[in-house]
Amino acid sequence: MSTLSLAVRDSSTMLRRNLLHARRYPSLTLNLLLTPIMLLLLFVYVFGDTMSAGIGGAGAGRSAYVAYLVPGLLLMTIGSTTIGTAVSVSNDMSEGIIARFRTMAIHRGSVLVGHVVGSVLQSVISVVLVGAVGVAVGFRSTDATALEWLAAFGLLVLFATALTWIAVGMGLVSPNAEAASNNAMPLIFLPLISSAFVPVHAMPGWFQPIAEYQPFTPAIETLRGLLLGTEIGHNGWLALAWCVGLAVLGYRWSISKFDQDPR
Repeated sequence: MSTLSLAVRDSSTMLRRNLLHARRYPSLTLNLLLTPIMLLLLFVYVFGDTMSAGIGGAGAGRSAYVAYLVPGLLLMTIGSTTIGTAVSVSNDMSEGIIARFRTMAIHRGSVLVGHVVGSVLQSVISVVLVGAVGVAVGFRSTDATALEWLAAFGLLVLFATALTWIAVGMGLVSPNAEAASNNAMPLIFLPLISSAFVPVHAMPGWFQPIAEYQPFTPAIETLRGLLLGTEIGHNGWLALAWCVGLAVLGYRWSISKFDQDPR
């Protein structure tokens, strides 16, 4: 078999392995999925009327804030899901299965590719579930064209791929699952200080650069523009640059750590 055929075959095997693990031990994925869902329900039903008045004016209903909130929480869902990837990779490294794989005639990169593809699939499923909850509480995107929906889906997949490679690197450098979970916490923390919940211009002046110059804010604004018809501006190119940059950085970091002697 050619090298490419071996890589595809072994990566498919590792993907099945990771999906079986996720199916047999769903508690981690479900716990991470609950975070964006609980935030969605909290902000809609507790703060929704007040936040809608601040964003859409005094006469705006709760639906104005639901429309603003859901795109940010969809991207936050991706950040939450990839924490499970960091934990899974760290478990593989610390439990010795990676050392066993190194002695077998399999493509070296297939182990990481299996983790990445499996995590991206889980992220997409999680986004669909959170999106369904968003629709249930009133989110609507009636003006988006089929091309805009396709672009939105592509952005979500690209963003999930970028964050997953970063999470894989975090898992490889973590000594245990607890450390991996802690190291990956910025993937949940960054959306909280982005434009996910309030516009950047509504934040204190000293805090606005922190919210603006990070990967989540341009991605959120781009997703809002695609789904709701708001102005995207330069955020589309910034989101694409962040995704490609993080994916390349995470890939090179992960490969370099994986090629080192196992701990």
